[in-house]
Amino acid sequence: MRIVAGTYRGLALAALGKGDTGAHLRPTTDRVRESLFNVLAGGKFGDALTDARTLDLFAGTGALGLEALSRDGECVTFVDDGRKAQSLIEQNIAICKAGPKCKLIRADATRLPRNPDAPYDLVFLDPPYAKAMGEKAMAAALAGNWLTARALVVWEDSAPITVPDALNLLDTRTYGDTKINFLEPK
Repeated sequence: MRIVAGTYRGLALAALGKGDTGAHLRPTTDRVRESLFNVLAGGKFGDALTDARTLDLFAGTGALGLEALSRDGECVTFVDDGRKAQSLIEQNIAICKAGPKCKLIRADATRLPRNPDAPYDLVFLDPPYAKAMGEKAMAAALAGNWLTARALVVWEDSAPITVPDALNLLDTRTYGDTKINFLEPK
């Protein structure tokens, strides 16, 4: 797994290896990540990347957040409660030498506390597939003031999602069994 473009382009991220069978880590493939970031950079949703404060929920390896940071993002906050995921995120932050622009919150994304900082412009939501955990995490993010009024939410899942009342679904793209939904606050 590599960073596709930007400042960290070509950097190989920490290998998942055998991982932790209980962690259910399923990184977004390089090809899907490249397609996703082409959409984000293409202007359909404005300039979603430049100076973006990024929130990466169910961060896993941190590849999505680091890719956004690589493409002129301001900072990224990763949220994951898995020990294997936290270790991989820390390794990948070190590989990218991005420590000053990154924060890791060791918490369950479905139980986010109130946001103590400024809200986020770009939110990646990549929960375990087809378990309705994305809906719980998004409810917590909305209730905890994690999103700006102009935030773009990128929600990856294999099953159709239930769009929260506070958000509008803008577009859905399908890549094999992966569906990427783009949403914004109403």
